[in-house]
Amino acid sequence: MHADRLCPGNFSIVGMGASAGGLEAFEQFFRRMPADSGMAFVLIQHLDPNHASLLTEILQRATTMPVIEATDQLIVAPDRVHIIPPNRDMAIFHGALQLSVPDQPRGMRMPIDAFLRSLAEDQGEKAVGIILSGTGTDGTLGLRAILGAGGISLVQEPASARYDGMPASAIRAGYATAVLAADAMPHALLAGIRRIARRQEDRPAAAPVGTMSRILMLLRTATGHDFSLYKKSTIGRRIERRMAQHDIEDMEIYARYAKENPAEIQTLFKELLINVTSFFRDPEAFVALKREILPRLLRDKPDAYVLRIWVAGCATGEEAYSIAILLRELMDESKREFKVQLYATDLDDDAIVVARAGLYPPNIAQDVQPDRLQRFFLKDDAGYRVRKEIREMVVFAVQNVIKDPPFTRLDLLCCRNLMIYLEPELQNRLIPAFHYALKPGGILFLSPSESIGNHTGLFTAQDRKWKFYRATHSVASARAVLASGLSWAADSGGKAPEEVMKKARETNFAELTRRVLLQSYAPASVVTDLKGNILYVYGDTGKFLRPAPGRATLNVVEMAREPLPLELRAAIFHAASQGGVTLGREVAVTTDGEVETVSFSLRPVPDTDAGEAVLVISFQEMSGAAPGTRKRSKRESTSLANERIEALERELTYTRENLQATIEEQQASNEEMQSTNEELQSSNEELETSREELQSINEELVTVNAELQAKIQQLAGMQNDMKNLLDNVSVGTIFLNEQLVIRRFTREAARVYRLIGSDVGRPLSDIKSDLEGEDLLARAQTVLDSLIPYECELRTVSGVWYLARIMPYRTVDNVIEGVVLTFTDISKRVEAEAAVQTSRDLAEGVVDTVREPLLVLDGALKIVSASRSFYRNFRVAPEDTLGRPLYDVGNRQWDIPELRELLETILPRDRSFEGYVVEQVFPAIGRRRISLDARRIAGRSGDTQLILLAMQDAEMSA
Repeated sequence: MHADRLCPGNFSIVGMGASAGGLEAFEQFFRRMPADSGMAFVLIQHLDPNHASLLTEILQRATTMPVIEATDQLIVAPDRVHIIPPNRDMAIFHGALQLSVPDQPRGMRMPIDAFLRSLAEDQGEKAVGIILSGTGTDGTLGLRAILGAGGISLVQEPASARYDGMPASAIRAGYATAVLAADAMPHALLAGIRRIARRQEDRPAAAPVGTMSRILMLLRTATGHDFSLYKKSTIGRRIERRMAQHDIEDMEIYARYAKENPAEIQTLFKELLINVTSFFRDPEAFVALKREILPRLLRDKPDAYVLRIWVAGCATGEEAYSIAILLRELMDESKREFKVQLYATDLDDDAIVVARAGLYPPNIAQDVQPDRLQRFFLKDDAGYRVRKEIREMVVFAVQNVIKDPPFTRLDLLCCRNLMIYLEPELQNRLIPAFHYALKPGGILFLSPSESIGNHTGLFTAQDRKWKFYRATHSVASARAVLASGLSWAADSGGKAPEEVMKKARETNFAELTRRVLLQSYAPASVVTDLKGNILYVYGDTGKFLRPAPGRATLNVVEMAREPLPLELRAAIFHAASQGGVTLGREVAVTTDGEVETVSFSLRPVPDTDAGEAVLVISFQEMSGAAPGTRKRSKRESTSLANERIEALERELTYTRENLQATIEEQQASNEEMQSTNEELQSSNEELETSREELQSINEELVTVNAELQAKIQQLAGMQNDMKNLLDNVSVGTIFLNEQLVIRRFTREAARVYRLIGSDVGRPLSDIKSDLEGEDLLARAQTVLDSLIPYECELRTVSGVWYLARIMPYRTVDNVIEGVVLTFTDISKRVEAEAAVQTSRDLAEGVVDTVREPLLVLDGALKIVSASRSFYRNFRVAPEDTLGRPLYDVGNRQWDIPELRELLETILPRDRSFEGYVVEQVFPAIGRRRISLDARRIAGRSGDTQLILLAMQDAEMSA
């Protein structure tokens, strides 16, 4: 059963990329692929733009599926093979192929990457990417997009590929779901497609929530990271990808397999962290960032301002470097320089390692403009490396944005394409955290697929299309982040702040009370605050107040004798809430078993030195009957019962008033307690905020320290490599700076200059040299000024010969920072040349001594040397003889057929001949019969090196 039958009207599109050697791989693939698989195939190969392609005809022999060359707006159909035409770029949009003329020069195009990216965006999890034989790195970034969309990626096994460049690049980057030979891919592809189709059929059924939870628990235990609030569809696709890798059908079986194989958990963890990013992703958004957002953000900032930026979920660093490049361009264009603190974090430590290195494949030329490539990148054999000035602007660190505290006091927070993988609950917890991390007016930069949700009170939209939001701070913003439920905010330790007590300055209550009491006949009085706490006592208040049983207190209500507390509480509440005065309130008080009438008055006294209002309560005994009894009427008819009823009614009225006052006082106390609680909560939030800020600062310091430690380790490794290299090279080398001061030297250099370890940092002119003759320091200064290398041969006083070279010292950024002197021992070569010269002089002496004419010829029969007797007998000059072919000497008198036969045929075969007589007319001496003897001198390889040709008169020899 095939995928098209399982999911009618829904099919997968397979993008296949290849370059050199791809034709063979295509044929192997389609010979094994059924014609009714239900999938559509789109082939992208690097073709010659100037010649028609025969790929369509060739592949038609390997499959029964229709093989057609693509045309613009062609709808992709299942069970059909579509091939890119020459000199065209191709993309896919809503299932239709989009063809265009390439706008990049030949050799810089990445058509496979371009198509696979568009395929991932258009088809999502139905996209399939396959990389086959080819050179270069085209297709690697396209596979990353396929995996990010939830699709399947297959890569040809490098050993089976004619050219393994493209497959090896994809495998090395970690973007291969499976690595197979081309003819094994159809089976694996069909199995994966069936699994996707089965999942689509089973979606209405209950998902294996329990099994997935167990897998997530294994992940949390092994890695410390909780993925429970990531979108289940994303996690499910990643798990199914791993299941397909191990040919496991049941998720329960995979859960057991993962539990028994810890390495699988780590691999799944890396699968979950696959991110899709690129330089200047959504280019129009970065144009808006440069032209509108950043200028507005920096408009009112001073030149020494520290610009703080955080890129959360930076993956392999492309987005962070993109922002750094924009800032560098903006500062250069505006002639203003800011200090930039750009932090980039991600959960994947492997991705952070890549980001720190700043080395990217050549494919980035599709995303980075040529002028930016030239300005901010260095071309490397492996691709493009970000220049040092940009790399130093960014600090990379491993961080969990959900668990770890955020960076704070930020001007710009960029978090793009991270929240799309999270459940809405977690998104709603992250947005307040991002708001908390930003300064007032700071900018939040999201992807077009993300938004701030219902947190519209925290942000104001600056650009709705490209999702720029400005943080608007209010009192509720700090509470929002504490209520967000993020672990870093909740894990505060629960330590409550100490209560802040306000102590009133000492007030001269005695003088104040005396002044008030003099106006009121100076009864026994107390001064209290608005809560009834006694601040000062004047006169004898023993009949009215007494220490309350239990814990000691100075509250006038608790110390008052019954039933004064009810009356006092009502009067104090009335004064505190409305500023009212209570005068002459009479109350029957029981003292030592006797009922006495007491009158009290309460007066507020504002504007004290303490800055708070206080109350003066005065007590006074009343003579006569208690207020519960009134004088009887003169008429005898008034009964005692009526008087009693009136007293009870009066007492009930007082009780109701006291109860009402108590209720109002309790309500006020409750409101006051609630207000106090809110104040304490606000103080706690402020302390929590301060604590989190300190923690964030500490995290930033740790991050910077980790970055520095990584650089130190890298430099230490490079220093070790350099030391071993210099120690093992038998060439004396001295590194000098622009002032010709010694920076470093090898031990071989100490044989030329008398150097010791402490000489580093001294001018080379202070060091004595063993060289004779030329002044190398003057030559070094000339090379430093002209940048033209210089070399010469010099001899030491001990007789050792050196080849001295002086070269400019260039940094990786092509900056001249001094010169390099090298000394190569050439003593043996000089001795060999002297020996050769001696042998040559000896040979020439021997030749000149021979009485008979003698010629020395090379393998091409050119005259190398001639004896004096030859010049004398044949009356020729050396300048007309040496270096010329034998047959061209004079008027070609030696161009004798017999001599040609001897030299060109007989001599190579027999190595020598003797006594051959030739007769020839010579212009200078007439006709002569000459007897010739010749011998071939061969080298070690058997090739002719030299020929000795001796001659004498035939008559003389006879």
